[in-house]
Amino acid sequence: MPLISSHETKPSYDVIVVGSGAAGGQTAYTCVMEGAKVLMLEAGRNYDPVSETPMFQINGHAPLRAASTPDKPFGFYDATIDGGWTVPGEPYTSASDDPARKFWWWRARMLGGRTNHWGRISLRNGPYDFKPHSRDGLGLDWPLGYEDVAPYYDKVEMLVGVYGDNHGLENTPDSPEGCLQPPPALRAGEQYARAKGKKLGLPIIPIHRAVLTQKQDPDVLPKKIHPNNPRAQRLLADAMRMRQACFWATPCGRGCSIKANYQSTTVHLPPALASGNLDIVSNAMAREVTTDANGKATGVIYIDKTTGREHAVKGRVVVLAASSAESVRIMLNSKSARFPQGIANSSGLVGKYIMDTVGASLGGQIPALENMPLHNEDGAGGAHAYVPWWLYREQLAGKLGFARGYHIEFGSGRQMPSLGTAAGMDALTNGSYGRKFKEDARRYYGSFMGFAGRGEMIPNDDSYCDLDPAVKDKWGIPVLRFHWKWSEHETRQAAHMQKTFAELIEAMGGKVRSRPEADGAKAIEPGGKIIHEVGGTIMGADRRKSVTNQWCQTWDVKNLFITDGGPFCSNADKNPTLTIMALAWRASDYLLDELKKGNL
Repeated sequence: MPLISSHETKPSYDVIVVGSGAAGGQTAYTCVMEGAKVLMLEAGRNYDPVSETPMFQINGHAPLRAASTPDKPFGFYDATIDGGWTVPGEPYTSASDDPARKFWWWRARMLGGRTNHWGRISLRNGPYDFKPHSRDGLGLDWPLGYEDVAPYYDKVEMLVGVYGDNHGLENTPDSPEGCLQPPPALRAGEQYARAKGKKLGLPIIPIHRAVLTQKQDPDVLPKKIHPNNPRAQRLLADAMRMRQACFWATPCGRGCSIKANYQSTTVHLPPALASGNLDIVSNAMAREVTTDANGKATGVIYIDKTTGREHAVKGRVVVLAASSAESVRIMLNSKSARFPQGIANSSGLVGKYIMDTVGASLGGQIPALENMPLHNEDGAGGAHAYVPWWLYREQLAGKLGFARGYHIEFGSGRQMPSLGTAAGMDALTNGSYGRKFKEDARRYYGSFMGFAGRGEMIPNDDSYCDLDPAVKDKWGIPVLRFHWKWSEHETRQAAHMQKTFAELIEAMGGKVRSRPEADGAKAIEPGGKIIHEVGGTIMGADRRKSVTNQWCQTWDVKNLFITDGGPFCSNADKNPTLTIMALAWRASDYLLDELKKGNL
């Protein structure tokens, strides 16, 4: 992908965007399509999934047959180049040694960020999700509602390509006609779970994922997405013609050389670069946002990781889209006489109310799925079905003991085996070997199903990040220190997940592979492990109680915007990426309008 070097940057830009993932990609795309000159700064290296993905390699070609290592947490096919839980030269710290109080921070240091390896589940927040405090008196309400974001959900779904369908379920918004692609067929295990889950009242429906099931229509969609903008329509149409529909051959985690799945690097950046309005500098570690005497943002100082030299770039507007925690780090390090606690931090809330998704899982062996024939759809990664939260009325009546819900994701099918696949069959094979072991492996492989809950966390005062006063990274930038605590609402929710999963496995005639954990504090995943962190620069209607307004614009610095997950006031049981992109598009439309009016 064509990038520029640090010495090739222009004297000034309309907009500087820090980050190249879902938020940064969407922000840059929206701005350049409307004619703005944009500079994007990415802390990782250039990455082209079309040429670099090992999509068509088999696991036997991978080191350790695709087993995970500390450097490759998801194995050989993990698309993160230099990222993971630990990044060389980039530490972060925890305020507590208690394992239950530690936060795990994933950084994807590569062009496209986490969009190169995520699960691509793309669910809309519902009306309840934007007004949770009004519903149960806990947490925070957003200063906007579903109706404000819905038009941008429509545009994002059409742009990136999201499959799924509508069912009219409570707080699970339907998409207007033309927004969604048809969902793929459910896998055998998912169909069986749907049939047996009816007894438990579980609504098992096709999931929404950012993967093309058919070619996008370049003659229709660009006109819907960019009305009255013929140039943007042409650029987008050309980009859409380069994308192919998924043929269900390989797990999405390897990347996608045919551009069927959504990645910022294959959807947002190609048409943005084709506009001629976007410059990208990779290996650019942003350190701070600069300001003038009046407190207005003037640009960004970054370290060129290839040379170790410091550079300063200028822009009329600065947008931080580096992920919620990284944007917080940049803001807290942007200190001046006017902003002694960090830029845009008069409320003292920068870094506060960090949230992650509640996670717990359980697996079972399902005899009915033994000796199933191979299906082409099994080759692709990611679930085709899920269970949206279904107990709203019981919860509102106080019958559950926790305040917010979760959805259920399925793991099943006969994907390409990797190292250790047969190890989980020991209890079933009875020590067989040779031809008998091969027969047993074929029989039992594909009969295992995993169930994972993804639930809402309520923001709390004990979960936040600040700067470690004693630790800096290899470029001399102070690092983040995390403080973390799950409340009883989250741990009770995790216990409920375990109980539900066990009931579903038993309803399918299966055997739970490990005892369900009744203690939610033991069942729940550590903070950060689901990689859905949001918050830290929350939006609100009162500048004393928030960092940004409803447009993701900081109260203190009117030309500084945050378009990643930082402004989230709550973390619904829906995966946050679709909402991040919708809010980024909405914020970008607003900042462009303000630029035209001369207000920035």
